[in-house]
Amino acid sequence: MCGIVGFLDKEENIDVINDMLEIQSYRGPDDSGTFFDGKSGVHFGHNRLSIQDLTSHGHQPFISDCKNYVIVFNGEVYNFKTIKIELKNLGYKFISNSDTEVMLYSYKQWGIKCIDKFIGMFAFSILDKLQNKLFLVRDRAGVKPLYYYIHENEFIFSSEIKSFHKHPKFKKEQNLEVLPYFFQFGYIPAPYTIFKNCFKLEAGHYLELKIDNLEFKITKYWYVNDFYLKEKINKEEDQIIEDIENILDDAINLRMVSDVPVGVFLSGGYDSSLVASILAKKQGKKINTFTIGFDDEKYNEAKHAKTIAEYLATNHTEYYMKNSDMLNLVEKLPFYYDEPFGDSSALPTMIVSKMARQSVTVALSADGGDEAFCGYSKYFFLNKFQNIFSNSFKREVLKTGLNLINSNSIEYINEKLPKNLKQTNIKDKYNKFKRAINSDSLEEMFENASSYVNKKEIKKFLSISKNEKLFKKWQNIGNIEFLNQMMAIDYKLFMNDDVLTKVDRATMSVSLEGREPLLDHRIIEYMARVPLNIKYKNNQGKYLLRQILYKYLPKNLVDKPKSGFTIPLNDWLRDELRTMVDKYICINKLDDKIFDISEIMKIKEQFYNGKNLGTQIWLILMYQMWKEKWLD
Repeated sequence: MCGIVGFLDKEENIDVINDMLEIQSYRGPDDSGTFFDGKSGVHFGHNRLSIQDLTSHGHQPFISDCKNYVIVFNGEVYNFKTIKIELKNLGYKFISNSDTEVMLYSYKQWGIKCIDKFIGMFAFSILDKLQNKLFLVRDRAGVKPLYYYIHENEFIFSSEIKSFHKHPKFKKEQNLEVLPYFFQFGYIPAPYTIFKNCFKLEAGHYLELKIDNLEFKITKYWYVNDFYLKEKINKEEDQIIEDIENILDDAINLRMVSDVPVGVFLSGGYDSSLVASILAKKQGKKINTFTIGFDDEKYNEAKHAKTIAEYLATNHTEYYMKNSDMLNLVEKLPFYYDEPFGDSSALPTMIVSKMARQSVTVALSADGGDEAFCGYSKYFFLNKFQNIFSNSFKREVLKTGLNLINSNSIEYINEKLPKNLKQTNIKDKYNKFKRAINSDSLEEMFENASSYVNKKEIKKFLSISKNEKLFKKWQNIGNIEFLNQMMAIDYKLFMNDDVLTKVDRATMSVSLEGREPLLDHRIIEYMARVPLNIKYKNNQGKYLLRQILYKYLPKNLVDKPKSGFTIPLNDWLRDELRTMVDKYICINKLDDKIFDISEIMKIKEQFYNGKNLGTQIWLILMYQMWKEKWLD
């Protein structure tokens, strides 16, 4: 795992490249390198976290033998050894055991189509001197980030936005149009960023830049929707399960290719338990597993993870998160996340990453299971209620009933339920569900269920109107089931801009490489074509994944309500973080061109008096802290 940067300037400016590298040096503390090409003006920089070929032969930027091609690369191509054999048979000679060299010669041999051969997570740039072009490429799922800035005669790119601040031509102009999306979803959806003229290269896309005139085009080379639209797999359930297990085996085994120690994040949920189980069975030695817990039993999953670890006989490490850990990290969030980011589970993710880094350099994470195998509770609720939209009377009755019940009552009822029926984070789930039922269409229903804050509530405190033309990813894919529609949208939206952003910054903040076996593109390509009646069966999400997991673990160890990585945010904001809330959410610091200040102060007062408005407070706090760090 690494960090890459680059820009165009006919005058050599290695000092700027070095400054851009330095500010994100935690992405690759083992080595750094720079490159300048006088003819094209291309500057490349690279921070290296040594994972494959720990020798100097893996140094980047990597220059081809003929000097016509240069690459900077962040990530891993797990099947590089297979591709290397193919290239050797074509006459290529290699000086290293790194995947970087294989990628560059793959481009030399097959051009940009080489990316179709790669299994992995990657963000890279290649200078092609023969064509006088620069290519930027991002992996299919979007595991690795890649940003670019293009304005007037400037073109800059980087793994993280913070490096742009070290370039003298970068203009820090805030893109106010995206703020309604941040306060609705907790992130800024690709391709946009918080700055004007600055963009995320979307997952499964590559950018081709003509260096002479800065003309560029962006090409979509892989798209999850395409696989949902393909003909469904016509096989028996047992054969489908066998196929998936074979793909999973290969995906996990490929991600164990490393010259440094590897571990697994273990939450005790289906996804991480499956990854840990397959590894424990396949490896000839004990695997390392890591989890964190909370003293508050409502949020604590550490005990369950420990039970799984004991059954699998792993080298298990757990850490109970203290409030002081959280307080210290909150102030660092704006630095590591670069733009406003509202997913509070970034905090425990950063802590478990720090703990794992003390023992390993690579950690496997199980993200992507919900989106591929149908795991989120919102899918099941919304799928059941989709027929209500064809009956206006039923819809109005349900709306009226839900609007009479507040989230505190739901929490009280939830506490009285048997343990196997209890839901964690029930208030947030209920509020999202209530917003969904108060929608006017299926698309709006799913959008509201995926939102932190209702659009109507945002309008009350945000002075900037939402530009509906800016973002259109909620539209139907085609004539496919609503449940599949939701999974496909989440795969390219929430998973990419929230989950993977969270994990990348959290792991990289401590120089830990996070690998995502469930995001092997072969898994979603297969699962998208699995008939829905097998994917979601007996009212069970992750039905197929469960059948595989039961081969490794007893049902009573793994069957439990889904929890997620939640924290006692409301309590913290009213107690330990109250000083921080008052510091940043106050009349003197709020911008009246962005906020309705009186409404914000009313929200804060109501929150302190017990109203369930912690999400709004957290999002406003994250924006205010980001603004002070990067703009003020």
